[in-house]
Amino acid sequence: MSDILKIGKYELNSRLIVGSGKYKDFATTREATLASGSELITVAIRRVNITNPNEENLLDYFKDTNIKFLPNSAGCKNSDEAVTTFRLMREATGIDLIKLEIIGDFSKTLYPDVIETIKACEILKKDGFTVMAYTSDDLIVAKRLEDAGADAIMPLAAPIGSGLGVQNRYNVAFIKDAVNVPVIVDAGVGCASDAAICMELGADAVLTNTAIACAQDPIMMAQAMKYAVISGRMGYKAGRIAKKPYASASSPLDGLIQF
Repeated sequence: MSDILKIGKYELNSRLIVGSGKYKDFATTREATLASGSELITVAIRRVNITNPNEENLLDYFKDTNIKFLPNSAGCKNSDEAVTTFRLMREATGIDLIKLEIIGDFSKTLYPDVIETIKACEILKKDGFTVMAYTSDDLIVAKRLEDAGADAIMPLAAPIGSGLGVQNRYNVAFIKDAVNVPVIVDAGVGCASDAAICMELGADAVLTNTAIACAQDPIMMAQAMKYAVISGRMGYKAGRIAKKPYASASSPLDGLIQF
């Protein structure tokens, strides 16, 4: 059964989005991405080359695939930096699907500056970009980003690269209920079961990078993430049973043979 993920004008068959950082080389990045089944890979355009054809370019490793690039603004500290970065990137590559990421705390948490993110989202949307906005797991901020034109809301599960998994499960569900655009859990996923939990909570997709790139076997972990997202999505759509404080027999007691 078709289960297409729609983000603005774009359609994806896979609900797993992967990152391109922390791999030992571009060849491994390609191999793991293909193993994940993902059709979208995010790239920090201030750190990874996709614009200069005279240097080793990540784009070259994916030319013969159906995988789309999702440039992100990692490293940007305010809306002006992010908007300028994306405008220059689009001029060089023609890509208009972007992940807006503005960090407010570079010391420990890498938490986003949500005020600057909302401001940049409004500008970039007017510029014609399809905006996927990385944010905190705050319900009100998510709604403000949707009002600003975000085509997808990307709440963190936990700090970037922490591997802690979803720390506020109710917040993911609250955001999903509150907005009408896809909710993609981003940052903090540590293993396949974390990805499955995100999907079981109702997330439309999961983005993970460190959990794959820094695994002992990145290729195998990429495959595990692929099936975890599929399984979690199926579990969510199937509808879990209600939680109860007491036992409930699997077999009926009516007609029980008496001794």
